[in-house]
Amino acid sequence: MELHQLEAFSAVMSAGSITGAGRLLERSQPAVTRQIQELEADLGYALFNRNGPRVTPTHRAFLLYEEVERSLIGLKTIEQRARAIGLGEAEPVRIAATSALAAAIVPSAIAAVPPDEKVAQFQLRSLSAEHVVHEVLTRTADIGLVTLPIGHAGLEVHWIAEAPCVAIFPAGDPLAAQPRIALRDLAQRRIVTVANRYRLRHRIDAAFAAARIHADVFLETNASLNAVMAARAGAGVAIVDPATGLGLAIEGVIARPLESVIPFYFGAVTPAGKPRRPAVDALLQAIQDATLALLEGVVLHDASQHDALLQRELRVSRARPKSLEIPA
Repeated sequence: MELHQLEAFSAVMSAGSITGAGRLLERSQPAVTRQIQELEADLGYALFNRNGPRVTPTHRAFLLYEEVERSLIGLKTIEQRARAIGLGEAEPVRIAATSALAAAIVPSAIAAVPPDEKVAQFQLRSLSAEHVVHEVLTRTADIGLVTLPIGHAGLEVHWIAEAPCVAIFPAGDPLAAQPRIALRDLAQRRIVTVANRYRLRHRIDAAFAAARIHADVFLETNASLNAVMAARAGAGVAIVDPATGLGLAIEGVIARPLESVIPFYFGAVTPAGKPRRPAVDALLQAIQDATLALLEGVVLHDASQHDALLQRELRVSRARPKSLEIPA
């Protein structure tokens, strides 16, 4: 398995054709075809189904693609870092964060880092919570911002933020005139919210169950920004984390607090046992300051409270009623 074969595979996955991949790589179509055939021979299975000049990736190709892209990006990073070392440049600070935190918290924090920290570059990647944890554990990220649970061995948790979720309405919605929104006000409304049932979503479901209200979840999505934009379009009322609801200034929507508190938890983590550079510590402090400034009602907990916070949520979930009030 050669580097040029993996580059050809990645280009074909991106372009959707051998010809298009050749243009991306500035290689001839026969050369790309040969490199793909050699890779398939090395692997022992087909990566593409051929249909004339176009190709369709197989299921195995999609499984392989993420690993190949990670490796190619890693090689590119090594090349860039090697050149930077030769020029005497400072090492970049690498941040991995869930999409909501990457969009709402991290940019403000980066802008606030003092210029005398001598950071040549910041690198920010938005990923799923599970992939953020993986990036920090494998030390390909210096800092991770990720929703709970984060009780993994190998992570140093610096603090845990707790802030209440908010409801998002399109501007002009009658409920937007209310200072706080009761869940019963949403009984006849279509709900738009997130889909990860092992993190925030189970707390949203538990809150509706405790209020004996059936939540008509019309749209669920893996990114809270999608939910906000769906609310803006009139698809429903979005219930989202406060980082997205309050930290992003999105024209055409109104954010309101909920009477029933639905907590959103996230923490700042770094690789355990790895000495931190001053630039990393400076960004950690800036992230904490941005969190306190942007999120209304936020509380910072010590890292030792991680399990206690999750146990509190488990007790709430177990105490919810067995039957729900289904609106007519």
